[in-house]
Amino acid sequence: MDMSIKGDPLSAGVVVIRETTEGRRYLLLRAWNHWDFPKGKVEDGESPKQAALREVEEETTITELDFHWGERFRETGPYNRGKIARYYLARTRTRQVELPVNPELGRPEHAEYRWVTLEEAWELTSPRVRQILRWVARETGDRLPRSARRGPGQRTRRRRRPEAQTEGDDRN
Repeated sequence: MDMSIKGDPLSAGVVVIRETTEGRRYLLLRAWNHWDFPKGKVEDGESPKQAALREVEEETTITELDFHWGERFRETGPYNRGKIARYYLARTRTRQVELPVNPELGRPEHAEYRWVTLEEAWELTSPRVRQILRWVARETGDRLPRSARRGPGQRTRRRRRPEAQTEGDDRN
């Protein structure tokens, strides 16, 4: 069973959330200078959700995931030679993350991990991952940073001060 959409390779992953006393933290992994959630290619014979679970375990050693928000997922548009990434949303109580050596690479797939706020995630990630963060904010009720709420292509507008009017002024 080839898991692709319209011929494009499909990868699957999980936006992993941990509740802390300071609020929710999101797990990001860094490969080179790119931050993303744990994800990887859907292999023959596995469902996208099975692939997502496998990838989280392979990349972080986290096995305890609670799909509190159900089976809903969000997919990115095609990127990097037509690949599409599908993300599920899950909570974990696991704080400790390990970045094990990938036997095919002879090194870990990721150089670093961080548990970050939604705002920090927004600052670290690319536009492709930010579209997932917008979905996450809608699903969880968390607020995106002000810069994210303006939308693409919009600039911060300075308020114009009202011009002084004098008695008898016709500008009304």
